[in-house]
Amino acid sequence: MLWTVLILLILIILGELYTLALRCRRGHPHWKFLRLWRYAHRGYHDKPAIPENSMAAFRRAVEHRFGAELDVHLMKDGKLAVIHDSSLKRTAGVDVAVEDLTAEELKQYRLEGTDEQIPLLEQVLELFEDQTPLVVELKSERGNYNELAAATVAMLDKYRVRYCIESFDPRCLVWLRKNRPEIVRGQLSEQFLRHKEDGSGLSRAVRFILGNLLMNFKTVPDFIAYRFSDRDCLSLRWCRKFYKVQEVNWTIRSREEMTVAEKAGNLVIFEKFDPRGEKQ
Repeated sequence: MLWTVLILLILIILGELYTLALRCRRGHPHWKFLRLWRYAHRGYHDKPAIPENSMAAFRRAVEHRFGAELDVHLMKDGKLAVIHDSSLKRTAGVDVAVEDLTAEELKQYRLEGTDEQIPLLEQVLELFEDQTPLVVELKSERGNYNELAAATVAMLDKYRVRYCIESFDPRCLVWLRKNRPEIVRGQLSEQFLRHKEDGSGLSRAVRFILGNLLMNFKTVPDFIAYRFSDRDCLSLRWCRKFYKVQEVNWTIRSREEMTVAEKAGNLVIFEKFDPRGEKQ
């Protein structure tokens, strides 16, 4: 009998610790607006004519009344480039890191065989002033998470743009929690152990911790942006059940996936199809 009681006590303590590790913030007032929109992944691109994270893709999102998700890197001159990969190899055919470029040097590159340049964040923000909202992903590199977060927020402050900020790197969210707690912040994640190409430089233990949202007690996110195909995750389900956190699903690539996500109350970041129509 004593052993049974001890085991139950240990399980209760572990459950409480697990719940505390998954801590989220709820009830941010900006959700009333942010929930009205679907978000085009890296802009509303249409390859090969309209590349991802291009001004053409962002203009198309605004024209079709979609919000947009975009990626931000900090360059060596302190400017902010809107591009997904650190290396320009995939998007511009040149194996150079965007962190090693200045804004002036960035102008020489073109996206995916088009005439589109890699935009600066300020160019995108000017386009989205008083328009649809943005999901801004912070892409930290080489330990620049504090500098990246501070520079991005400083730029966002200059424009009348509605937005939230997300990152795979919890350290970016820790900076936001400490310095700009009023901003809607979100933890990006997936089951890293399933996707060996993601987080390849991280140990299995770190990938397990990040994939199961066990750094939430440090970041206290307003939303969890989780890979749609990995959404059957105990930690994600527990965050929703206990903390009522907003779930965002990426990347939605069909109307069927969109319907499943929206019926669950999730926001969608979509690409490669036209999602126009009434929200479910």
